[in-house]
Order: sequence, then structure tokens, then C-alpha cells
Amino acid sequence: MSVGAIVIGRNEGARLIACLDALTDVTPVIYVDSGSTDGSIAAAQARGAQVVPLDMAQPFTAARARNAGLEALPEDVDLVQFLDGDCIVRGGWIAQAQAFLEATPDVAVVCGRRREMYPQASIYNALIDAEWDTPVGEALACGGDALMRVGALRAVGGYNALLIAGEEPDLCLRLRAEGWRIWRLDVEMTAHDAQIMRFDQWWQRTKRAGHAFAEGAALHGSSPERHWVAETRRALMWGMAVPLLIALLTVLIGPYGLLAALVYPVQVMRLARRGGWAWAVFSVLGKLAEAQGAIGYYWRRLSGGQRSLIEYK
Repeated sequence: MSVGAIVIGRNEGARLIACLDALTDVTPVIYVDSGSTDGSIAAAQARGAQVVPLDMAQPFTAARARNAGLEALPEDVDLVQFLDGDCIVRGGWIAQAQAFLEATPDVAVVCGRRREMYPQASIYNALIDAEWDTPVGEALACGGDALMRVGALRAVGGYNALLIAGEEPDLCLRLRAEGWRIWRLDVEMTAHDAQIMRFDQWWQRTKRAGHAFAEGAALHGSSPERHWVAETRRALMWGMAVPLLIALLTVLIGPYGLLAALVYPVQVMRLARRGGWAWAVFSVLGKLAEAQGAIGYYWRRLSGGQRSLIEYK
């Protein structure tokens, strides 16, 4: 089975060069550029990649960029490795993933372990690295890096180009509805350079997750697995309902109403037993950001506002 690669990026600089240089055993390599001004297009062309400039007159989404790469992929390519331009594929990954797909014809998507390059650089990078350590075996979804069957991908219409986040779980849900399976191998797949060094970057990334939860639940929440319904409910409860209740109690009974806020440290202590203090603190705090993202989605849907990216870099 032949393997190609689709890389998406914008102004990734040296990270894109490292990403493309690691794809030595894959052809063709298609790079979809989203309006870079740092020489990324020239660098990609110098490394033999086919460059697809994305039409930036339309609102950008990563899903639309991946679909553009898929459209440029030759018909005789059987498998495609998707990569973000800030990732480097690990040596041996594609060969192992290809062998797995050849041996398991009912699996459409296979992924491995994505790792953060510099988890020690910030607490946010460390949290992301832990977030990506998902269970091995059959899975509900993959992330942005994965090896996929091109035929299965095209049969379900590719990615949902309108989604500004959560496009991979949406795709995997539609693939599973057609009888395909998603699998995660216990194999090093990619190294990622998140570069999240500030609290506001982490907040924006978490806010984007809340938007994805709300939109995913709106699209697929009525399915048997209740896609992202619970995640949306938790975000709105801890990030909106509880703060509103605390404010209401404070108005009604005065400062004693603030005692209701003790529910947050209690929740942190409960979660810390499962995942440690740092994860617990940011999980609870993150519900406020997730609620902001979910509310933003609902407001845009009601007001008919234009979709816009929630960027953190």
C-alpha cells in the first residue's frame, strides 16, 4: 500500500523544516500553507513538497486545510499520514502503522503516542504531554497526527471544514458509524512543539476545547454514545452555573454566600487523588475557560455571527 503525507501549517519556520526533513520515506508530501509570511512555502518547495496555498479569502480552519491536501493527493495513494507543521514524525512510525493497517482491514485510522518536545519548559507543556497519553488499543478518536485509509476518508466526505476545533473526533465518529475502527498503537508517533509558555495561551487552548465540546454535542449529541454531552455539561456546570449560584447567594445573604466557593477546592482535592495536584487545579480552573468557549459557540449560533479561530500561538 502506498503512503503519502499531508502537512498543514502557517509561519512554522524551523519547525516546518524539521517536520518535512523527517518525512524521508514518504511520497508525495503535500504541504498546505495558510498564508505564511516567513518563507515557509519556499522552504517546503526546496524540500520537494508539493505546496497547496489555502484560499485565505475564506475563513480558515485546520479541517479545511486538511481537505485541501486530500484533494491534491493522487488517486493511487492508499494511506495518508496527517501532520501539523509543528510536529516531527518518529523514525519507524509510518512503517509500523502501515503494517498494522495492512493486517487489520477494518481499521481506518491508526495513531500512536504524540509527545511534547519540551514538557519541562512550562507546566502547560507538561499538562499537554500528559493529556496525549491516551489508552492503547481501540479508541473513539485520534488527534491531528494519524495514518488513515484514503478511501475511507473520502467515502465519508473528509473533515468537516466548518469546525474550528474538534474536527478529528467528528471525523472518527462518522467513520465508526460506517463500521470502521480507530486504533492507537503503543508506539512513538510524533514529537510536538506546543510552545505554551503563558497562562493566556493555556486559557485560549482550553477555551477552544469548550467550543469544540459544545459544537460536537450539538452535532452528534443525540447519537447513542452522546458525543461530548457530558463534557459540555460539566463545563457549563462548573464554569457557569456554580459561579452564578455563588454570586446569587452573595447577593441574597451577603459575604457568607462566598462560602459556597469552597466547592472548588473540595473538587480539586477530590481530583488530586486521581491525577495529582497540578492536573487537578488546572482541570477545575479549565472549566471556566471551557464554559467561555461553549457560551461563545451558543452565542454565535443564536446571533448568526461568523466563525473565527480561537488561537493560542
